[in-house]
This record gives sequence, structure tokens and C-alpha cells, in this order.
Amino acid sequence: MPGGISHHAKDILFKSLSALYQNQALDVYGLHGLPRIKALLPNEFPSVRADERRADTVFLLEDDSILLLEYESNERFLDNHLKYLDYACRILHTYYQQEKRIRPIRIVVIYTSDVTSAREQLDAGDVFLSSKAVLLGEFNGDAIFHAIEEKVHNGEPLTPEETMKLILVPLMHTRFDRQTMIEKTIELAKAIGDEPKQLHIIAGVLTATDKFIDRSYAEKVKEWIKMNKVFRLLVEELEQEKEEMLKKVMQEKEQAVQRAIQEKEQAVQRVMQEKEQAIKQTEKRKAIEIAKNLLDVLPIHEIAKRTGLTVAEVADLAKEMDK
Repeated sequence: MPGGISHHAKDILFKSLSALYQNQALDVYGLHGLPRIKALLPNEFPSVRADERRADTVFLLEDDSILLLEYESNERFLDNHLKYLDYACRILHTYYQQEKRIRPIRIVVIYTSDVTSAREQLDAGDVFLSSKAVLLGEFNGDAIFHAIEEKVHNGEPLTPEETMKLILVPLMHTRFDRQTMIEKTIELAKAIGDEPKQLHIIAGVLTATDKFIDRSYAEKVKEWIKMNKVFRLLVEELEQEKEEMLKKVMQEKEQAVQRAIQEKEQAVQRVMQEKEQAIKQTEKRKAIEIAKNLLDVLPIHEIAKRTGLTVAEVADLAKEMDK
């Protein structure tokens, strides 16, 4: 989106998009037979070139392949496919460095109503790139928007498919210009009673129309995100992090106390063992003295019985006394 949004707002939008697309089928795009979406992936990949180019949206599908979903409003098919080839190389390199394997990549291009036909292949000899084109000009955006608008005003919940269609309405064929349709869609989203669903749709619209949305309006939406109740999602998350941090500190403190108690108990146990050993040694010395005094009076086995010494120990004392 021109002008960009804050780090916290981006974090909210990314998490909201993740929740929106999780386990979604791609039938709404007319893409039947593709695996369901497993997760939304980061769309920025390191490159040896110092540029800011990034893919529009990147998904991990249930078969562990990667879906590169792009939005276009022009017919520069060759330039665009060279760009997708660059993205694909970056994605392949990134995941090969991490996993030491090649992930299959699928490329889907969502064309706005400005495009009426599309090429799906780039043939450069041994280098070949193909994509799947979705022409939103074939969708009746006015009819879709009106049907969803009625449900929202009647307080009826939207299905996942209706949510996805509403996000794409500004790129479909309608009687309004694109910026007007973006604003109508976001205003309709604000009227939805379900706050997380509000954010899901707004995040989706901002992502889908990132290349087309008016800068000043984007700033207004950014401010609305900051000031609206849905921004509590971030506040709640920060509070949760604070609580978890406090809990961690308390756990560490408790563990330190437990370690101190354990060390003290071990020290007391060592002292008691040393004391017990000293007592035994003292008693042993006394027994030896008594045994020495009885050597001239009693037999060895009787002395052992009376002093607690072994017969061998008494015998050794007798030998020492004879020397």
C-alpha cells in the first residue's frame, strides 16, 4: 500500500489474513482442484539485489507446495512473468537454504476488470514459466456487493466464500471506479458486527488493492485501524505478552527459591552426615579402647560381642598389643 502502514498495524493485518485464509479453498477464484490453504507465508525474501520488490501474497498449501498469488491490472504479461520468475527464484533459494529441498511453486494471477484476456506462459527455451489467470472482469461485482450488503444490514453472518468475494469486489467489474469501490467495501466491512471479521475483510482489501489504493485514503484506513476497537487485538496481545513475561519472571524467581531451599537442605544433610560420621568414629575409638583393656581378661569373640567390633578387628588389636 502506498505510504505503508506501521509495524504494529502490519502485524495485525498479517495475523488477521492468516486467520482469514487458514483452511480456505481457492474455489472462490474459480481455481478448482488446488489443495486448501495451510498458512499465509511472509512475502518478502532476501536477494543479492538491494531492492524492495516483494510478492503480493504467498501461501503454503496443504500438499506443502507454495502458492504465489499476484494481483495485476495491466497486460504487460512478459514483464509480469519475468517478475514472477524472479519471485520464484527467491522463494526456491530461501526454502532450499532452510530445508535443503525444492518446494513446488504454483503461480496464480488475479487480473482486475481492466484486463479482459491474459497469457499464462513464458517460454524462454529451457526456461519455462506457467501461471493460472483469474479474470475478475468476468465477475458481476455490483450483484455480489448488493447481496452481501443486504446480509450485513440484516445482521446475517457471512460465509467464508462471501467474505473472500467481498474482498475481491473492488477488483471486479462494477459501475463504480476502483477507489470508490474500495471505500464502499471497507465501509461495509465496518458495519459488520463481528470485530475480527471486520479486520479480516479490511486486511484482505488492503492486500488485494495494495497496488491501486489511494495514498490519502490508505492513511485514513490506517488511522481507523489504530483508533477502532479492533486495535484492541494488538493491545490484548501486548497485555498477554506482558502477563507471560511476568509469569516467566515469577517462575524463574520460584525456581531460584526452590534451588536455594534445595541447596540449604543438601547443606544440612551434609552437616548431619558429617556429624553422624564423627559420632560413629568417636564411638569406634571408645570401643577400641575398651577392647584393648579387655584383651588380657576376655576371649576375642567375647570382646567383639561386648564392644560391637568385629572378631577380625579385635584380633588385629591383639596382634598390635603383642608387638
